[in-house]
Order: sequence, then structure tokens, then C-alpha cells
Amino acid sequence: MNNISKTIVACAALASTGMPSHADEGMWMLSNIDGKTAQVMKELGLQLTQSQLYGTDGTSLKDAVVDFGDFCSGVVVSPDGLVFTNHHCGYGAIQKLSTPEDDILKNGFVARNHSEERPVDGLFVKFLQRTEDCTGRVMLALDSLYQANPSTPAADINHNCLDSICSAVEDEYTAANPGLECQVKSYYGGNAYYVSFYKVYNDVRLVFTPTETLGKFGGDTDNWMWPRQTSDFSVFRIYADKQGEPAYYSPDNQPLHPKRWARVSTEGYRPGDYCMTMGYPGSTSRYLSSWGIDERINARNVSTIQVRGKKQEVWKEFMDADRAVAIKYASKWASSSNYWKNSIGMNKAIKELNVIGQKQDLESRIRKWYSADESLQRRFGDMFQSLGKAYADRREAIRASGFFSETFNRGIEIYRVANILNRMSQDADSAQIASTRESLGKFFKDYDARLDESTMATLMQYYREQVKGEQYMPRFYQSVDGDFGADCKAFARHLFANTICTSPDCLDKLLADSTLRDTDPALTYAQQVADKSQEIFGSMKESSKVISYNEHLLTQALLEMEQEEPHYSDANFTLRLSYGYIQDYTAQGQHFQYYTNAQSLLDKAAKQDEIEDYKLEADIISLMQEGKWGRYADKGTGDMHLCFISNNDITGGNSGSPMFNGNGELIGLAFDGNWESMSGDINFEPDLQRCIGVDIRYVLFLIDKWGKADHLIREMGL
Repeated sequence: MNNISKTIVACAALASTGMPSHADEGMWMLSNIDGKTAQVMKELGLQLTQSQLYGTDGTSLKDAVVDFGDFCSGVVVSPDGLVFTNHHCGYGAIQKLSTPEDDILKNGFVARNHSEERPVDGLFVKFLQRTEDCTGRVMLALDSLYQANPSTPAADINHNCLDSICSAVEDEYTAANPGLECQVKSYYGGNAYYVSFYKVYNDVRLVFTPTETLGKFGGDTDNWMWPRQTSDFSVFRIYADKQGEPAYYSPDNQPLHPKRWARVSTEGYRPGDYCMTMGYPGSTSRYLSSWGIDERINARNVSTIQVRGKKQEVWKEFMDADRAVAIKYASKWASSSNYWKNSIGMNKAIKELNVIGQKQDLESRIRKWYSADESLQRRFGDMFQSLGKAYADRREAIRASGFFSETFNRGIEIYRVANILNRMSQDADSAQIASTRESLGKFFKDYDARLDESTMATLMQYYREQVKGEQYMPRFYQSVDGDFGADCKAFARHLFANTICTSPDCLDKLLADSTLRDTDPALTYAQQVADKSQEIFGSMKESSKVISYNEHLLTQALLEMEQEEPHYSDANFTLRLSYGYIQDYTAQGQHFQYYTNAQSLLDKAAKQDEIEDYKLEADIISLMQEGKWGRYADKGTGDMHLCFISNNDITGGNSGSPMFNGNGELIGLAFDGNWESMSGDINFEPDLQRCIGVDIRYVLFLIDKWGKADHLIREMGL
């Protein structure tokens, strides 16, 4: 058996037979939960069998869970295709449907019947049909390349060929499964591969959203914090053709009648009660080396924190001054500030919890393990030295690339327009022109040139201050210095005053006058951004290739060293299950209970004159002050529970994930994590890490009593 085969066997065993050391840690593949793991879940309180969790006939619990737009999760809660997800997951759709005249982002929205439900262009949901192991197919192709090219380093073959191999395997599955989307993804650092089969529905319509003050209550002040009082939910409906099959929007489409939907429970929970999430966690890096973690916090996160902080200062000024601009930038702001604060919290937690030190201890164990065996020494002996050198070689460039991307690719928006135009050939066919015109139309709907000009001036100056070295400076800085007296504000003013790229008709102007490609300042600016980006990332190509291969080897070494222990794969936006129980926690001498109540919401709302994020409308405050909770009250306390925490293991992408009790009934929607464990994407801390969810009874209460949408309550069988 060769080394690759040994690792495949180890990965297969770890993915399907291990029993976790902490019931609350792990993002587990539903298709690979074996009897031992199922027994642990049963002992914690799960009443469902494995086949009731995962099956391929459309009737297991996983069939009620959806990939919501490839960025969040959701759950089907009715026989007519009603979907619950987070408010912040639906935020982009709600913003897209809002105008200053019909500001549903601010005021909320309730569709009283199907005809009032609003289609959302571009929004889709995916249902996982099944997952299959395709490791052998990928590794066989890779192994044959190793043998056919013995003089080529394995790192080069992996870097140059793995994506093509996976794409070829994916194409084979797609051809053999018409009507399904097939995705081949890497697991365990490229040591295993699985293909997932999805049915995709492209007609998704908004049904209900609370006010922005409810759906975002606490805002940036409370983001990634506990305790929370956020009613972070929105409601959509999936539509299909008359045969129940996927179809793009048509007025003839009908609500989807799924084989399975989740039953909603109003029974509540107590500390120690079983709780599990099903959803699509986006990305974790728990196998990352100590050098990789150091790079993450000191290069990548630093640029995110600093540049987005500057950008958001500019944006806030314009958004506060004009509600129309605030609507346009609401979703962009939410996305930017979310990861800005995430990066701040991650850096803080990694340092306070000594995560790098913990990883270095593990690496010492691995070094000792392979040093005791000559064959292992041959395979892994150069791994750590190669990682250390490659990370050091690209340290300066990776920091510059972080500031570059945050400034020019993600920060200054006019680049996106100019880059689209630069890629458009002068003799483009009608289909390409129509597609580009549509893309630009969507962009300009949510764009403000005055804001962007001010952002350009601020971020260009900040980039120059933070990044040293002419090799990282795009060529237009020479123009700034030579023509504009080193004044970035003057450069931005000139560019915006003399470009076609601030107008929706920019495409037509370019096609009518090809000389603009050489004379328009935004087009030349964008080309210089693209050139410098390619140059910076090209300078890191060799070191990045070495890092990728040796991080893969490090994961392989760990799996082999601990092959008797369970190891879940890092998150990769495929369906995963995490399980644990309702639990409070203590951090830095302060104890946090497992739920929040209505009074805690009112206490924060009383501070709204001081803290804008705690603003609530008078009618909502009155509703909460009345305290008439009815059947939505907690049976133990008689109170209204708003949010709660469990020790489930989640990350970005899990937003909107259903939180189920032991009977597979919906008790909440996961929407956040807690500040004390923001290092969770790198390292799980069982004593601290908590999943924050909105209580489903609070969701139902607002639908019923605030939205007066009792038809939705009846639809859910309540």
C-alpha cells in the first residue's frame, strides 16, 4: 500500500468510525456518522436514527435543510415550501427590494397571500440529494501523474493539476446526473474528496421580514457578542413549476411541496438539553500550522481591520446624511463590518488563548512521532523547515497583498466597473453585451459615486502610509506625485470628473469610442491595479505552492499519527451536523446564562438615545412591555425567551442553520458566535465556544403578534 493509499484509509476511518472526545466539537458529515457516534448522540438525547437524519429518498431530516444562496443556511418549515433563515442572510434580498418610497428594510414586510410575495432576482436554494466518496478517482489520477513525472516535485503536480482533475471528475458526475448540480470538494487538506449532488431552485420569494431595528437589534455594538436580543430571522418561499421541478421565476410557478419539512416546536429547552445544528459552515482552518496562524493574524487580519475601519468611516458619513445612500449600502456595510469585527475578535482571542503556542506543542508531538521512524522521517522530515522558510519568504508580500486587496479590489468600487469594461472586447457579440449591461445595471442600482470618490481619496492615502516599497505601488501613484502634488484627493477628484465609469451608460460610450480605452482615467487606473495585483501575487507563487503542499502533508501526518482518534474535516460549505447541548458559560470571571428575555431587550432599548444600535420603534416597545406572550411563553419561567446559546460547533455559513432538539424539532436559528471564542475558526475551545440562536418562539411571536400573519402560523401546523 503506497503512502497516498494509507492516508485515504486513515481519512475514511476517521470520517466514519470515530467517537468525538468532546460531544460539542466537530462539523460532521451526515453521510458518515457511524454507530459509535450515533450512540454518543443518543446518550445526549437524540431520538432519531441515522437513517432519519440522512437518507437519499427525500424524507430524512437533512432534506428540510437548504443551502441558502451559497452563503447561508436555511430550513423548510411547511408543506408549501416556507423557508426560515436569518435576517442578515436575507438582508441583501430585502435591501434589493427596498426603495426610499417602499423602505421594507426599515419598516419590515408581510405578504398576506402568495400574490404579494416578492421574487428576488438571483436568489436560489439548494437541496442536498446525496454525498459520495470519490477520493479513489481523484487520487488514482494524481498518483498516475506522480509516476509519469518522477522528476517533477509533488508540490508542482498538486498545484498545477489538482483543480483540473477535480473539474474533470465533476464533469463526469454532472453528465451522468442530468438535472443535478454536482460539486467535487477537497476534505482533510486535500487528503480526501467527496462529490455532493444538489437540486437547485431559482425562484425564491420574500414572505416576511421584521423591521431592521428588530432584525439587526444590537447592530455592530453587539455583533459577535453575548448576551443578544436580536430577532435575526426572515422568511422566504420556494417556488417550482407545475411538476414540482426547479424553474426560474414565472407567474405560473407554484409553491414547492417538499417531501420533508421541519416541525416547529414551542416546548422550549433547559440547560443540558440535546441540541444539534445542520447547515453549511463556510471555512475553518483548524489544521493550519503555527506559521499559518501567525500569518493570518499579523498579515491578513490586520489589513482587514485597518482598511475596512477607514472605509467604514467614510461610508458612515454618507449613509447618515442620505437615507437613499443608506439603503444602497446597507448590505455592503453589513458584510464589511461583520468580517471587520470578526478579525478584531479573532486576533484578540488567538493571543489571549495562546492558540499559536498550542499549535506549536502539537507540532512538537508530530516531529517526535515521525523522527522515531525512518520511513516517516523520509516523508515528513523536511515539512516543518519548508513551511517556516516559505512563510518567511512571502511575509512582506502577503501583508502588502492584504492591504492591496482591501484597498483596490474590495474598497474602491469604481475598479469593478472599469475592470468589467476593460475585459469587454470592442467587437463583443450581442449576448456578451447584454450580459454585461445587466451586470452593470445591478451594480449601479446600489452605487454612489460621491461616496466612492471620497473612499478612493482616503484609502489611496492610507495604502501609501501602510505599505512600504515601490514594488507594491501601482503606477498611478507616479501620476499622483507628478501631476497632483502627492494629493490623493485631487487625483480622485480628477478621475471621477473625467471618466465614463460613473454612469450606467458607460458600456455604450465605450463601444462607441474605442479611444476611451487609452484615455479614460478610470480604465487606465483599473488596468494598473490589475497589473500590480498580478505582479504581487506572482511574486509569491513559489512560496505559496510550497506552503500549500506542506500544509497538506502536515494534515496527513496528523491523521496518521492519531488514526485511532476521530478527526472531522475543515468546513468547506458542505452540509455538516454539529451536536451538543444547551449550556451557559463563564469567561473572565463573569457568568453568562443560557438565554435572554424580553426585559433585557427593553433594558437595552432604554439606552437608544445613547446607542443607536439599540433603537426600537414605539409600537414594538409597547408590544414587548405588554408581556402577553400566550403560547409562546417559556413553560418554565413564563417569560419570553429571545435568544439562547448551546455548545454547538459553527462558523460563517452556518447562519440560518436550524437548531433541532432531540426529536428533530426546530427550536431556533443559529446566527452568531460569542466574542470570547472568536479563535474558533482556528481552534475550538469547548469551555468557551458557544452558538447563539434566536428562539423559534420569539420568531413565531413576532410573526403572529407584530406581523399579524397568523396565516403563516397555521401553515406551519401550529
